[in-house]
Amino acid sequence: MNNIHSPSNLLQYKRENVITEYSGQDYPVKVLQIGEGNFLRGFFDWMIHECNKQGNFQGSIVVTQPRSSGKAMIEKLAQQDGLYTLLIRGLQNGEKIEHKEIISVFSRVLNPYEEWQAFLEIACSPTLEFIVSNTTEAGLSYQAYTWKEGEPIASFPGKLTAFLYKRYTHFNGDQTKGLVILPCELLDRNGDLLKQYVLQHSKDWRLPSDFMDWVERDNLFLNSLVDRIVTGYPKKESESLFVEWGYKDLLLNTAEPYHFWAIEGDPELDQKLPLKKSGLNIEWVQDLTPYQVRKVRILNGSHTFIAPLGILYGIDTVGEWMCQVETHRFLRETVEQEIIPSLEFDRKEMMNYAENVFERFMNPFVQHRLEDISLNSISKFKVRLLPTIEAFYEKNHGLPDNVVRAFAALIRFYQIEKVKQNYVGKRFNGEPYFVQEHEQTLSFICEQWSLYKKKELSLQNLIEQFLGNQLFWGKDLNQIEGLSSSIYNHLKEMI
Repeated sequence: MNNIHSPSNLLQYKRENVITEYSGQDYPVKVLQIGEGNFLRGFFDWMIHECNKQGNFQGSIVVTQPRSSGKAMIEKLAQQDGLYTLLIRGLQNGEKIEHKEIISVFSRVLNPYEEWQAFLEIACSPTLEFIVSNTTEAGLSYQAYTWKEGEPIASFPGKLTAFLYKRYTHFNGDQTKGLVILPCELLDRNGDLLKQYVLQHSKDWRLPSDFMDWVERDNLFLNSLVDRIVTGYPKKESESLFVEWGYKDLLLNTAEPYHFWAIEGDPELDQKLPLKKSGLNIEWVQDLTPYQVRKVRILNGSHTFIAPLGILYGIDTVGEWMCQVETHRFLRETVEQEIIPSLEFDRKEMMNYAENVFERFMNPFVQHRLEDISLNSISKFKVRLLPTIEAFYEKNHGLPDNVVRAFAALIRFYQIEKVKQNYVGKRFNGEPYFVQEHEQTLSFICEQWSLYKKKELSLQNLIEQFLGNQLFWGKDLNQIEGLSSSIYNHLKEMI
């Protein structure tokens, strides 16, 4: 037995101890995963591990990185034989849980920049059924590229096009050899976008029209929406955890208990990818819209609601906001009485989702900083909270007062001055904070507040300038009756 004060590495630990964790690495390859990062390892790979444990999937994963910069992580995975520990901890149904498991789903780890031909050969696998990706929003984009035979392709859609073409030629266009492709990037209609880019590359490279027909007809590019907070490697606690467990794991990953995946596809696909059958919180749906809207308006909207207000009042994290009775009640009241009533979906379902959100916000293991949430707050407010104001007004011929107060706090948050290369604001107690936003935006707002300070612009006129900036909102928000005066009533108490 290892000395508990000198933890061995994960592989040594497995060799020297009786490991009860289930291993699915010997199953045939059913999935190509493009994305080696924390999120997929704490979300999709954990799901496949759960399916395999129950004997429902019986498949393994080949994992590869989308960018050359991912080499270090791929090498660590290879050194650990594709194994890593996932620690799930947080609140679930009001109870604090903490559970760890060694995840074993990777049967092969590949670097496509150094093993390009080996990467393409995976396309020839008769057992392959799925491609899953998370390359970030920037990764799922079209970049014109001249494909040179034998050279690795940098972009994700370009890689995928070459991969699918290899499969098409190897199986002579067999209609039964198409794949189910599940992008997890946080973009609307992510499956549709990826398909569009693959077809564009196919045209650019003058690939056969029969191949493009095969891509269209025999492959499923499914739109999906993922939701789980994956917090990655816990630097501050890692050493104490390793001592407790008796082994070190440089790929240790952490995640919250909550997980949800909405996939726009036929529910019968669960027979091939038995996520729901295995008890996971996934839904095969005809339309993603309700799931996207509720996430943006309730979860993301709550973040944007509390960030400027919290920073101004000296609160640093989401957890701190939720632990204070008054601020907790204020957010709950806003969601229940203003945000949810502005939605055209079943109230009971929205309330249940909101309860999950509140519980997730109170997770003591997640330190979500309001400073991070406040990045580009104006564009976030436009997408996440402005629709609530507009919908609430249309339904009630009045304004949601709490959200309007948050709008006033947003303007007060941008009461800034340029100090060297930084834009700095002050909390109500005088402490400084830094604002990160597009330079053009910050320059405009800084000028308005400067004019106000010189008494060359009234507070009401400042608000009207802010609301009327179409670069911010795409429209003139002064047209919403009563909005500028309501913001004024709140803002005059904040300066």
